[in-house]
Amino acid sequence: MADMKSKHSALAHIFTDKTWLTPSNLLTFVRVLLAPVIVWLLYSAYWQQAFVVFIVAALTDMLDGQLARWFNEQTHLGTLLDPLADKIFLLSSFLALSFFHVPFFHIPSWLLVILVGREVVMLCGSFFLIKKNQVALVKPLWWGKVSTFMQIVFICWLFICYFAGWHPYVLHQIGLVLVAGCALMSLAQYALKILKKQP
Repeated sequence: MADMKSKHSALAHIFTDKTWLTPSNLLTFVRVLLAPVIVWLLYSAYWQQAFVVFIVAALTDMLDGQLARWFNEQTHLGTLLDPLADKIFLLSSFLALSFFHVPFFHIPSWLLVILVGREVVMLCGSFFLIKKNQVALVKPLWWGKVSTFMQIVFICWLFICYFAGWHPYVLHQIGLVLVAGCALMSLAQYALKILKKQP
């Protein structure tokens, strides 16, 4: 695998990959394409179909990294695209659930500010690292993976509660706090990682 810290532009490494059309990258592309499908299904009130598509998209997030390791086909494109696909997939889902005003799917504005703000800051940090030829640091950290997992679980839980007719207010509030807390912890870990690498 090419050196992730080459003196050349990190983005240029994408073109040094033997192929970008790997099974893991295809799954990542699928996740990006499914994001607008989820939004449209929610907008059209096709809740069951939206849930199924959301689960499929979440499974691609679990499988793409595994496939890359199994086939030893980790690529620079996948390194950059995978976290971006997660951001598109999850943020679009949260924004859709917030703006379509389904009572129990209510996502408060303060959580959206945290999630969107986190992604904006991390994207800016990623571009900074790429510019400094430190693309290896763009890879998800432990708290980032926990945050992604928590967001997926929370949205799945919302769907299940909706289908079952449950309205557990206290658990809903706890879930919101956990999602926000994990997002903030991942942002803090990412910021510390960047600061430690700076001269």
